[in-house]
Amino acid sequence: MPIVALFSGIFSGKQFVLEDLIAGTGYKHITDDDVIKRVGVLTNVFENKIRRAFSGKTSVFNKFTHEKECSIAHMRLAVAEMLAEDQLIVDGLTSLLIPMTIDHVLRVCLIAEMPYRIQQGRQIRSIDEKEALKIIRQADSDSGAWVDSLFSKQDPWDEALYDIVIPMNSVDKNRAGALIEENLLKDAVRRTVSSEKAQQDFLLSSRTAAVLCKAGHDVSVEADDGTVLVNINKHVLMLSRLEEELKSIAGKVPGVTSVKTKAGKDFHKANIYRKHNFEVPSRVLLVDDEREFVQTLSERLQLRDMGSAIAYDGESALNLVREDEPEVIIIDLKMPGIDGIEVLKKVKKERPEIEVIVLTGHGSESDRKLCMDLGAFDYLQKPVDINHLSEVLKKAHAKIQGRVPEA
Repeated sequence: MPIVALFSGIFSGKQFVLEDLIAGTGYKHITDDDVIKRVGVLTNVFENKIRRAFSGKTSVFNKFTHEKECSIAHMRLAVAEMLAEDQLIVDGLTSLLIPMTIDHVLRVCLIAEMPYRIQQGRQIRSIDEKEALKIIRQADSDSGAWVDSLFSKQDPWDEALYDIVIPMNSVDKNRAGALIEENLLKDAVRRTVSSEKAQQDFLLSSRTAAVLCKAGHDVSVEADDGTVLVNINKHVLMLSRLEEELKSIAGKVPGVTSVKTKAGKDFHKANIYRKHNFEVPSRVLLVDDEREFVQTLSERLQLRDMGSAIAYDGESALNLVREDEPEVIIIDLKMPGIDGIEVLKKVKKERPEIEVIVLTGHGSESDRKLCMDLGAFDYLQKPVDINHLSEVLKKAHAKIQGRVPEA
């Protein structure tokens, strides 16, 4: 039987369609939450961390961690494994992960004009028009960013992505489900030998991509009858060495008979290929109002494969902590506005799992004792030896890795 891939704008009447479709077909309903739970089992990563891949706002640390790309790679694998079952409705953003080459998938998009969606939002959430509109705009922004990351398209409602686009404000809600069921009977979405092969190729490419991502590589993967093609989408200085490593890792994936590599579409752009090193911290927040010092420190840490972001004052640092998830903060004590002591207090109260290293040129023994009593991981004086600081960071990272699920 064909599979239904259902994508919908928020508050577009999806609940009516799903009720009819499940009742009429008996299909199993798979949601984004189901996929995320499966990824959590596959990777031992917190579900809220995986879910951030759906957000239009990417972490400032992502260029070092590749967390968004890795989450998407594992979502692809989870979806590919779920497709082994028959009679499915894959509902949500993850439905767009199913490749167009699998012909026995009916791709459906539900959308509606804004007045309809606002009315639905007010009824479903018991909120006013302003709040409904805010939720819709944020959801549409995230959907647009998701589609852009998958297809390099800005419009999540682009008809080229779907077999059927149903405008729910102008179609009877009971008719919409029946329309989908009618299309499931068409020859165009029948399972064939070719479409079954495409599904198996999807599974193999997804497995390979997940294994490579687990090893720290951000690449895209295609598969064809056991032959795997790894696309390197960022410029790399030692290409042959990278190719050998990718072939070695991918060649060990069950079902892979041969591995090829090629420069992808973005290979010649300015971005440099960066393999993620799991042995060192890659989510370090540097907080210091001495701009030249902190920028130089960031560059020196990056040379040691440690990813960092910069804040020049305490307020900006606290905002970054609330919006993102730094593992370690290196902070100066004397800063205009909110000083380092206050930042340390707030961070250890609100996010005690974050390790804080104080690095200051103005401290005293009493400051050192206060910082350690407040929960600082270490207290260092400027100027600091970069190798010593790197070792302290590695120890903080090791402590964190022993406390939380593997990233």
